[in-house]
Amino acid sequence: MARSKKAHRDGETCGPARLDKLLTEARGVNAWLRAGSSVPQQQIIRDFGRSRAKALKDIKDRLPMRQRVGMPRHKKKHLAHPTLDYTRRGFRIRDGSLHLAGGVVLNVVWSRDLPAEPSSVRIYRDGLGHWYASFVVPAPAQPLDATGRAIGVDWGVREIATTTSDHHDLPHPEHGRKAAEQLGGHQRKMARRKPKRGQAASKGYGRAKRQAAKAHQKIAQQRKDTARKWAKHVVREHDVLAVEDFRPKFLARTSMARKAADAAISATKRELINMARKHGRILHPAHPAHTTMDCGRCGARAKHALPLSERTYTCSACGAVSPRDKNSARVMLVRAGLDPAGVDRRRLDRPSDSRAA
Repeated sequence: MARSKKAHRDGETCGPARLDKLLTEARGVNAWLRAGSSVPQQQIIRDFGRSRAKALKDIKDRLPMRQRVGMPRHKKKHLAHPTLDYTRRGFRIRDGSLHLAGGVVLNVVWSRDLPAEPSSVRIYRDGLGHWYASFVVPAPAQPLDATGRAIGVDWGVREIATTTSDHHDLPHPEHGRKAAEQLGGHQRKMARRKPKRGQAASKGYGRAKRQAAKAHQKIAQQRKDTARKWAKHVVREHDVLAVEDFRPKFLARTSMARKAADAAISATKRELINMARKHGRILHPAHPAHTTMDCGRCGARAKHALPLSERTYTCSACGAVSPRDKNSARVMLVRAGLDPAGVDRRRLDRPSDSRAA
């Protein structure tokens, strides 16, 4: 009992000062740890301590599992790409080169000039073995001209985004499905040439692995490019956005897992949020519950949820008929308070005597 109480007390007092003290003691004992710079090492253990403290707080507050951050997990060496974070005192930029703590000098190929003085930098390697430097700088806002229009966005699988405007829907590009044949060929080569336990990998295996990584990277870049272009198009032409606060993680446990993963709904939603913040647009997240049961015109709620096979919504109260996803996108506007319908079960542009008994 005494041991468990001491462990619990140590977990509560595992702050930055204690972690720094433990790191200093470890660097004095281990020569391999002392050979590296202490700046990224301190950042790693502080991130670990922050995540652990947040997870313990979520457990103490008895938050549901879907809202918890979760305990930080150790990644396997062959599955995790190396990443190092340097704070402001651990790097400097001189004559176009990046000088890191520990005497490391990097000749960076700059994609663009930094808009301001960076506060930190992350050095990481991708699956192809390419190294990148990602800087954290304050992003100045770039406001756009007002348009006076609002739009509702509903996420889906058949179409990634269905909006209240027919000109701003985002169809499923299916980048992963189009590259599946080529990617499958590289993966079959890897399976045939996979080395046995304790045996060094052949050049053919390494070549097939690089080709598969290159195909994965191309698909990810295509998805990101599609999401950015669509988000820019939506933000440029609308002042206010009502977006479904949808978490597509549960789709991984359904029969639509492959198509949902290829849709990259989370990445598209993140690009839309970042684009709205960049250009000073107002974004309202709307609760996703009962979006297929509510009517976007009168606000009435159906007694039963529609099955996925039924793609047309028919309101039993007002008789409105519309595509299922279009109705859900209109519900987003109603829940964000951007549409006059649904507040008092009637439209403001319709006289009160025209309502049905």
